[in-house]
Amino acid sequence: MKYMGSKNRIAKEILPIMLKYRKPGQWWVEPFVGGGNMIDKVSGNRIGCDIDKDAINALKVIAYRTDLLPKNNKEFTKEDYYKIKKQPNHPLHGYVAFALSYGGKKWGGWRKDNEGKRDYVAEAYRSALRQSKKLQGILFFVCSYNKIPFLPKNSIIYCDPPYKNTTKYRNKFDHEKFWKWCEEKYKEGHYVFVSEYSAPKGWKAIWQKEIVTSLTQDTGAKKGIEKLFVPESFKC
Repeated sequence: MKYMGSKNRIAKEILPIMLKYRKPGQWWVEPFVGGGNMIDKVSGNRIGCDIDKDAINALKVIAYRTDLLPKNNKEFTKEDYYKIKKQPNHPLHGYVAFALSYGGKKWGGWRKDNEGKRDYVAEAYRSALRQSKKLQGILFFVCSYNKIPFLPKNSIIYCDPPYKNTTKYRNKFDHEKFWKWCEEKYKEGHYVFVSEYSAPKGWKAIWQKEIVTSLTQDTGAKKGIEKLFVPESFKC
């Protein structure tokens, strides 16, 4: 699913790094599952959590109710987009909020190109069909990262939290509390991996790559060094 901040572009690079430590039957847990673009490439026991209920509902619809999804922009228009925005209980509220919004940003505006030629509704539909089976069987929970109701022992926990000093989350996400939670999970026996630009003392980067994070006429290109962190004592 189209989702702002998705790790879909780097999944093929960082997943093998993490999965080489995975043992048979070991659970894969994502506390910030977002658009499911990492977890859908993992097999076996999986748990996907997100504090945003619309994100989780969208993934459930893609996994099990693709029959509900609009197929093109003739049967689903800009007017429909804004109607559903006002209906939080609509079964497609979450899907429309992300998959049909500009840049995958929640309710970031109706997706369209300058010439009006691309059918983003059809593109989202085809993407959903490709992702559907890959999401089936995942245990989904609407919850904060530190309130996961079912966390099996010795899980592999992959975190893709709101990045520090990004505009959207600058005053809403407690990064210090998050890193302490990660340390606690590691001490409990879980394997903990974190995607971020930076990490506090006690963590080391085992992979990094420069990524263009946005490219628009208004903002131009913005680059950042994506990194994958593990505790310093983790034996790579």
